[in-house]
Amino acid sequence: PNELLRYNRVMLTILILIVVILLSLTLHEAMHAYVANQLGDDTARLSGRMTLNPLPHIDPFMTILLPILSFLSLGIIFGGAKPVPINNNRLKYNEFGSAIVAIAGPLTNLFLALISGIWLRSSVVSDAWFAEILQLFCLSNIGLFAFNMIPFPPLDGSRLLYAFAPDFVRDVMSTIERNSLLFLILFVVLLRSFFGGFFVNIITSIFKIITGTNIF
Repeated sequence: PNELLRYNRVMLTILILIVVILLSLTLHEAMHAYVANQLGDDTARLSGRMTLNPLPHIDPFMTILLPILSFLSLGIIFGGAKPVPINNNRLKYNEFGSAIVAIAGPLTNLFLALISGIWLRSSVVSDAWFAEILQLFCLSNIGLFAFNMIPFPPLDGSRLLYAFAPDFVRDVMSTIERNSLLFLILFVVLLRSFFGGFFVNIITSIFKIITGTNIF
């Protein structure tokens, strides 16, 4: 019975995690599209990406598999979604416009983490199970914020770096971005193997600052 209860709880947690990730990444990608549209490029809007429907944003590996694997192996969540199509030549402020569009997504996740963290700090949350869901939501959005701010193509942080990088760094980043899936899988493996502890510490520290508590 105990094993069955543990199995059911894990399955329920994974189901809730999928819902949380879909909601968080949908808002993340929709904000990319919205900011790009505000800065003069309607490519994402015309492609149907300025929407709160999660289906157009889903990437099977980045949106579903990677967050679940990272949660089960490291206890934290990171991942991404299908890149929003952007025409940088149509954006205001040139490369800085591209950086503004890129950072809009991770900042959305940070905002969601702050809102859920403030909710957790309040005395309104009395149900233990609901508190755990809020903790998972907060933790997921911190993980998405931190992961996507890494300056490695095609993650959002790379566009921020690209705006300030010298030409030879931009050339290297463009090469990586042309083979983004292969390099990203390799990067995730290296992140888990060599930087997992450091990355986990960053996320748990941000979580403690926001919520005032340790993870679970």
